This record gives sequence, structure tokens and C-alpha cells, in this order.
Amino acid sequence: MNVAGDQPLLDVRELSVDFGAGAKRRRVVDRVSFSVAPGRTLGIVGESGSGKTTLVRAVLRLIPAVSGEVRLLGRDVLRADRAALRAMRRQMQMIFQDPFASLNPRHTVERIVMEGLAVHDIGEGDERRKLVADIVRCVGLSSDHLSRFPHELSGGQRQRVAIARALVLRPKLVICDEPVSALDVSVQAQILNLLMDLQEQLGLTYLFIGHHLGVIRQVCHEVAVMQAGRFVEYGPTQEVLDHPRESYTQELVRCVLEVSAEPS
Repeated sequence: MNVAGDQPLLDVRELSVDFGAGAKRRRVVDRVSFSVAPGRTLGIVGESGSGKTTLVRAVLRLIPAVSGEVRLLGRDVLRADRAALRAMRRQMQMIFQDPFASLNPRHTVERIVMEGLAVHDIGEGDERRKLVADIVRCVGLSSDHLSRFPHELSGGQRQRVAIARALVLRPKLVICDEPVSALDVSVQAQILNLLMDLQEQLGLTYLFIGHHLGVIRQVCHEVAVMQAGRFVEYGPTQEVLDHPRESYTQELVRCVLEVSAEPS
């Protein structure tokens, strides 16, 4: 389903993922289909355990799918051989929820951001250092941060490092797995604004996983509501959140409104 009507950068068809085996086998993602056009952001929202993170990990082929199709720029991700998948992974990067847990505490910022360049054999020596310095500056950090370790940074700075690590490879698609939920509210706004600015500057396409509808409304062009492994509602963000058709979506919106109405 392509709401924007453009040629999709990411196209997912009838994707299913199972966990367990035999009698304990259960379907976690059930025949999910969606697409994301270049330069757009699709939000996937749902309660904990709805299958959001499992879905994006299957899209990245970090876990196996039992059926379905995933195409990036028209290329088959699920059936790609090792060399082809390695090249595709350069175009698909992920920003994780907890920046402290996702960064190696024994490495400096420069080494953390440079790691992807080494893995994909991009540049060497001074060229790599310049690429790292450029992207670190692009996410709002200075050259002084390059020699620091994660524990010497604030939560917002750590997430900027995680964003730089993802973007240093110049990917087409960035998967944001609840990238601000571990941050203070004041810092959340800064990171969201940064992500939107980078999207405009670099022409990025985002798949944005979240549970906070206010965040989804701010950053996403389209939204998919996920329940028990399936998409129950999908469309332009404002339309879905302002006029939800499904009872599950209506309940999510109602809960947000009730929390917002509580006295501080």
C-alpha cells in the first residue's frame, strides 16, 4: 500500500514471522504489507508486544521471515546472497531505542562512528576521519566529542552519536526504533527536530517505530497501527489519528487524550 503514490523505496508484501517451533510455534507478524516512498516517513505504532520491532528486524533480515517479500529499491532483500545483502545493508541503517546500550562503552565516538566505514571498506585513514568528523558535525556535535567515550556524554549526545553512526554510510533508509523514548522530554524535541532536518538535507526515508502518538504525529507522513502482528489501520497520519476507524486505534487515541487532560 503506497499512500504517497510515488515509486516505493521500500516495498513489503505479505511478510510473516514465526517464533518457536512445533506446538509452541506462534505467529508474531502476520502477512503485513506496506511501502515507503523516497523522502517520506512511515510510522508504525502499537502497544508493547504488537510485533513492531520484530517486523523491522525481519525487514532488515536480522531475523528470518517464514514468508513474504521485502524489496529495497526494487531488489529482493530476503533472497539476496551474502554479498548482495551486505551491499543492501549499507543502504538500510538502524537507530536503536537506548543509545547507551547500543554504543560500545570502550570505544571513542570517532571509533564508534568509523566502524561502519571499516566494515564496508569505505575510504581509509584520513579520508575516513574526515567522513566521521563531517557527519558528527552534521548531527550537532563538535570535533571535541570525537575523543570522548559514551559515559562522558549526555543521553541526547549519545543519541546524536548513534544517528551519526547510522548516517556515515549515507543510507537511503533509516529505521528508527523508538529513538527518543529513553530520553528526557526536553531532549526528545531536539532529537526529533534533528531527524526531520537531516531528512530534508540528505533526502532520507524513515521507518519510525513508536508508541507515543504525539511523536508520531510530529514526524510521520503516514502511520500504520499494529495489533497482534497485523496492521489494523493505515493511512495519512492526520487522517488516521484525527478520524480513527478501528476500535483499537480509537482506544490508543483516547488514552493519549486522557493522559494529556490530567492535571500536572
